[in-house]
Amino acid sequence: MNLQILKKNKWKFSPIPNIEESSFNKSLERFYDMGVNGLARENIQNSLDGSLLDYDGPVVLKIKTGNINKNEIPGIEEVKERILNLEGRNNYTNETIDHMKNKLDQDEVRYISFEDINTRGLTGARNGQSRSKKDTWGIYAYNKGVHFEEDNNEVEVSRGGSHGIGKIASNAASDLHVMYFANCDQNGEQHLGGTVQLIEHLHEGHAFRSTGYFTDIEVYENNSSKFYPYENHFHEVFKKDTRGLKIIIPYFRKEYDDERAIIKSICDSFFISILENKLEVHVNDKVVTKDTILNYVKDPDYYNQDIAETKKEFTPLYLNTYLSAPSEEIIVSNGEEDFHFNLYFRYDERIPKGRVAVVRTIGMKIEDFTVKSNATKPFNAVLIGGPKEDAYLKSLENESHTELTKDHFNDARLKRLATRFINNLSKTIAKVIEEAIKKNNKTDGLMDTKDILYVVETQFKKDLEKTMGTVKINKGKTLVKSSGKQSKKEKRGKREDKGQRVDNKKDLQKRKRDPLKWQKTNDEIDNKKDEGKERYSAHPEMVERIILNDKEMIKFDFTKSDQLGGAKVCDISLSIIDGMGTEYKDEFKIRDNYQDIIDMNAGKSCSYKKNFIKNVQIKDGVAQLKLQLKNTFNRSLKFVYYVEV
Repeated sequence: MNLQILKKNKWKFSPIPNIEESSFNKSLERFYDMGVNGLARENIQNSLDGSLLDYDGPVVLKIKTGNINKNEIPGIEEVKERILNLEGRNNYTNETIDHMKNKLDQDEVRYISFEDINTRGLTGARNGQSRSKKDTWGIYAYNKGVHFEEDNNEVEVSRGGSHGIGKIASNAASDLHVMYFANCDQNGEQHLGGTVQLIEHLHEGHAFRSTGYFTDIEVYENNSSKFYPYENHFHEVFKKDTRGLKIIIPYFRKEYDDERAIIKSICDSFFISILENKLEVHVNDKVVTKDTILNYVKDPDYYNQDIAETKKEFTPLYLNTYLSAPSEEIIVSNGEEDFHFNLYFRYDERIPKGRVAVVRTIGMKIEDFTVKSNATKPFNAVLIGGPKEDAYLKSLENESHTELTKDHFNDARLKRLATRFINNLSKTIAKVIEEAIKKNNKTDGLMDTKDILYVVETQFKKDLEKTMGTVKINKGKTLVKSSGKQSKKEKRGKREDKGQRVDNKKDLQKRKRDPLKWQKTNDEIDNKKDEGKERYSAHPEMVERIILNDKEMIKFDFTKSDQLGGAKVCDISLSIIDGMGTEYKDEFKIRDNYQDIIDMNAGKSCSYKKNFIKNVQIKDGVAQLKLQLKNTFNRSLKFVYYVEV
């Protein structure tokens, strides 16, 4: 393909020989599921990472929401044209494409923007798609899974970003998966770029990759090319005329468009940054600073103020703990190194669930850490380390910076060290909790033991009776050792003597177990199910499952059940179960594990969502599925199956 053809378009998609991948980037759904919390978190973290190195004041972030006419959005008609050409190969992709198409006819479009001040912005924009590590524009604008690394190691360690995929959170917040970024560098030069995340597609007879870039292009004689940014002469919403970066997201999702939720997200993830005057955030006309954050956290319109009811949102407790509780040093080892942390700890009998805010030195909370076997203990804590500890925590974060985990390590040694560290963190804090409980629950040295002795004596008599039997005296002449209770055989003999013999065959039929057991429907299923449907768990005896190479076959035999009442169609959901019998209902995602699901009775693909397979046909009391496995599928997983009719 002659690359000169690309010059006519504002948006550039790289040509490919053939379409091979017809699914959206998986990170889009991960960030979409995190909602506005994930969007605010990623953009605020990026702004903090770009703070001026020689400035002691806070990074100021201005978040604005509003409306813009579609004609003012640069190059948007080209994006619409591409969306109309998209063709999905599975139900999820087609649902997403249909949603995008339904949003194309809006004249007035909602948007959100994140503009930072007292930051460095991106460098080297004039160099375009360069390979220099110093040109942060080229890394941010044109590379996936890569983040710029600071020359100063201490500054690099303190940065929040590490995986290089967080910027896709902005695409996930748009109904069209489109975002723009305006930059003003230290020389006052202003440029505008952007990305859109689609799927591989055909356009004007050529196949193109899924990612499009709002950028200019220089094509050379050997048909090679290089991207260069546009100078920013666009609408005011897309302007950035002071040093720093501005993210603009048009077609802002309705479910994200919640000012209160945005402010809560800021307080939840960055309360330490704000309290330490590293961050100041403006959300439209509201301002969150070190002087005003308590106004929001103590406002019942934002947070529940009853400590006894604090079961999901812990930010009010964290602020109270950090501001009023003394800190103590704890040492946590991974088996090879010791890490020193400051633990701000508060014990309060009113607290129903104990959590630890694990915070990076940048002031960003990673997670509400649950201490093993202490989830319901009455405490609250905040954990902060130094540069060395920060570097290690950074290595343990998942890609969305919301959890400490070992799962992303491929090296067996590093995974083992990570596991040991997380376990030791739990054990170390558990000791602090235990000491606090002892300290706050002292005995007075006096105890009335008569009730305890009575219970012990009574229990002793019962245990003795079970093990030794009782003694019966027959007219004072002989002693007969007895179990103390009549055996079932003795009782059965008496019934038979009285002519009350049980028809064993009939009794067995009465007690025969139906392999489908009725279940209460959880909230998640309630929101999706049709009125009048019932949900049952499938006994293992009615499920046959086999894996052959890249396919999995599952057969459900309902012929031994009376529950279905001759139903011809059912829905089936999957839940993971571990070796201890613990069920994880929401952790399995079908689209991450299977490429396709074929209904063998119907001879066609099934629709599905999350862990739910819809409209499976039942023929002669049997349902059969053939599932095409993805390479990422874990073949050792065990499942519980639920049937809904």
